[in-house]
Amino acid sequence: MSLARPVRMAGRSKYSAQPTVVDGIRFASKREAQRYGELKVLEKAGQIHSLRLQPSFALDVIGGFVKDVRINLGVYKADFDYFDLKADTRVIEDVKGMATPLYKWKKRHVEAQYGVKIREVK
Repeated sequence: MSLARPVRMAGRSKYSAQPTVVDGIRFASKREAQRYGELKVLEKAGQIHSLRLQPSFALDVIGGFVKDVRINLGVYKADFDYFDLKADTRVIEDVKGMATPLYKWKKRHVEAQYGVKIREVK
């Protein structure tokens, strides 16, 4: 695994997260990059598989005035998605330092629409 290296950006991010590059992949924060390293170790150990970064989930509603019409409200991007062999389940993870109201709404929407639970990593 490559060493994490901070990325220099002009100004500061809104929540003081420091973008970091690991294995040529840019992560929004040091903590997210650290979690990626932890998941790679679990994958090599055979405890998880099918690790994906930045999986997207469409935020849709169905209905309204016209039934059976699907309306896309936007997209939710999680940090990680993988299959946990020990728990025998799919895991969607988001590394959060601060949960904004918009994030909380998107999380609830994805959980309701897809019937999944998003795991927050602090």
